[in-house]
Amino acid sequence: MSDLNQRNKNTAIAFWNALDKAPDTPADIQSFLSADLRWDGFAPFADTRTTADYLSSYVTPFYGAFDQVHRETHILMGGVSDGRADGGRDGRHWVGGTGYLNVNQVCNIYVIPTRNMPLRLRWGEFLQFDQDGKITCIQTIIDVIDWLEQIDLSPLPRPKGAAHVYPAPTGSDGVLTDPQDSTQSEQLLSFARDFIFGGLNGFDQSDLKSMGMANYFHPNLKWYGPGGIGACLSFKEFEDLHQRPWLVAFPDRMVGDLDNLIAEGDYVGASSMPSVMLTHTGQYLGQSASNARCGVNGIDFWRYENGQFVENWVFVDMVHLFAQMGIDLLERVKHMTAK
Repeated sequence: MSDLNQRNKNTAIAFWNALDKAPDTPADIQSFLSADLRWDGFAPFADTRTTADYLSSYVTPFYGAFDQVHRETHILMGGVSDGRADGGRDGRHWVGGTGYLNVNQVCNIYVIPTRNMPLRLRWGEFLQFDQDGKITCIQTIIDVIDWLEQIDLSPLPRPKGAAHVYPAPTGSDGVLTDPQDSTQSEQLLSFARDFIFGGLNGFDQSDLKSMGMANYFHPNLKWYGPGGIGACLSFKEFEDLHQRPWLVAFPDRMVGDLDNLIAEGDYVGASSMPSVMLTHTGQYLGQSASNARCGVNGIDFWRYENGQFVENWVFVDMVHLFAQMGIDLLERVKHMTAK
């Protein structure tokens, strides 16, 4: 697995380098991809099922909105997925990454207007590889709400957490270009499974302590949540500013089979479209209960140290989530810009 994992991580780096030169390099980008590529993307872009559609429906309009793209990669990791709730390893090879796209937007994209200012767009992405080293599936989230917050056009209330706090891992050791200890990675994967399918799914819909999160998260946890929620800079802030409001709004939420769950070195990564199923039965971010059944498209990275997670980078496609609740956040932006 190590040789394949190293090959896949190197391919991911080369693919992202080609992508950052888009839309001028379609042939270079296409050379990394299988013809029947599946792209699970973020709203307002539609998911695609071929490489040609991925390039025309997402890469060209998105990257064409910027005159420059400088990618910061804060985490790069890979491994064989173990994301099934029943413990059956699916055996799929994935590479995950996150960081910033430093861009200068030069034209409108959907309802997001151009601004004469530098932007730092949070990106999270997972790439699935076949045995030949071709990318067969891509799952991508760009934090659109954080983007809109940067240009003072957020359609959601001011986040309770700290805004725009998404640093690289403490120690700047998240880009795992070298092979990691396989025994350590396997042990961490087991810990992550206990956390996700035990702790996160252990809520008794009454007491937060029923989840046992204190067993997994350090008291000085740094939880870097998506735009609209913000960062929580301690475990107490995580409970007060994110977890409690989330569980009041969605008390039945449940993590099911994940599209991937991997561990390498001191890092765990996961993505799924969707990753959590829930019912909107309480107020959330100013929105009254819709009783809608929703799926949450999400990407997560965790850093482990001395028996607990100490940092967590979280992506949620908030535009997609609110659309399922009957709320068009981008239509709100459209009205804001029309004033």
